[in-house]
Amino acid sequence: MLEILSITAPIFILIALGYVCVMTRLISQDATRGMGVFVITIALPALIVRGMANKPLADSMDIDFLGGYALASLVLFALGLIAYRRLRHASLAESSMAGLGMSSANSGFIGVSICAMVLGTEPASRAVAMTILVESMVMIPLAMAIADSSGGQENTGLIKRLALTAKRLMRSPLLIAICLGLALSALRIPLPGVALRVIDMLAMAAAPVALFAVGGNLHGLRPRGMLGDATAISLAKLILHPALTALAFLLFPGLTPEMRQAGVLFAAAPMLSIYPILGMRYGIEARCSATLLLGTVLSFITISATIALIS
Repeated sequence: MLEILSITAPIFILIALGYVCVMTRLISQDATRGMGVFVITIALPALIVRGMANKPLADSMDIDFLGGYALASLVLFALGLIAYRRLRHASLAESSMAGLGMSSANSGFIGVSICAMVLGTEPASRAVAMTILVESMVMIPLAMAIADSSGGQENTGLIKRLALTAKRLMRSPLLIAICLGLALSALRIPLPGVALRVIDMLAMAAAPVALFAVGGNLHGLRPRGMLGDATAISLAKLILHPALTALAFLLFPGLTPEMRQAGVLFAAAPMLSIYPILGMRYGIEARCSATLLLGTVLSFITISATIALIS
C-alpha cells in the first residue's frame, strides 16, 4: 500500500497544490487555464509525437488496443445512456452526456500522468495517442451528435451531425500531433537529435503542468445539490470503465500485458476535464461540474485500488 501511495500521492498533491494556489489567489484561475492550453497545444502533442516518432507504424498504433478500448467505452456509453433514459427519464441530451461522463477519461491530464508513474513514459506516450484518438474521433462526436438530435437539430441527419462534429475536432492540436506521428512512422522519417531533445523537454512538462492546471481549474466548482447524479456517473466511470476495459482486452489475446495495464490505467482516470464545457452546450454544466469535482476526488481511492489490482 505504501508503494502504491508513493505513486498516487504525488499526482494528487500536484492537483491539490493547483487548487490551493488558486484558492489563496497566489495564482489566478486564468493562469491555470493558460497552463491547460499550453499542455493541450504544446506539451501533450510533443509527448504524443515522441511516443510515435522513429518507430515502425505497428508499434505506434496497436489495433488490438484501439479495438478493446473503443469496445469497452462504447458499451459503457450505451449502458449509461439507456439507464439515464429509462430509469431517470432524462432527456436525450442529458442521457448522452451522462454516458459520455461514464465512458471517456481525462487521458491527456490525469491518465497519462498515472500511466507514466506506474509503467514509464514509453507505454504512456503510446497509449495516450490511442485513447485520445478513441475519445476525440468516436466518443465525443457520437455523444454530441446524439445530444444535438434533441436540441432542435432533428432535421439534420446523424451522419451530417457526426461529420460537423468531426470537422471541429480535426482542428485539435492533439489529433494533428497523432496524424504527424503516424506520418513519421509510416514514412519512416527519423527525427534529428536536436528535434528529439526539444520534444523531450516539452514532453516532460506535460504531466506536472497538466495536474497543476487540473487542480486550479477545479476551484469554484460546486456540487449544488446534484450529488446523486454526480455519484452515479463518477462511480460508473471510476469502477465500471476500467473493469469493462480489462474484460474487453480478453477478446484481444495479441495485446501485450504492458499495454493491457496501460489501457486499464487510462480508463481508471476520472472524466474529461472539458466535461462541464461540453455540458454547457445543453444547459447541464452545473451537473457536469459537480461530477467532475466528485470524480476527481474519488479517483484517489479508485486509482490506488486499480494499481493494486493490476500489480
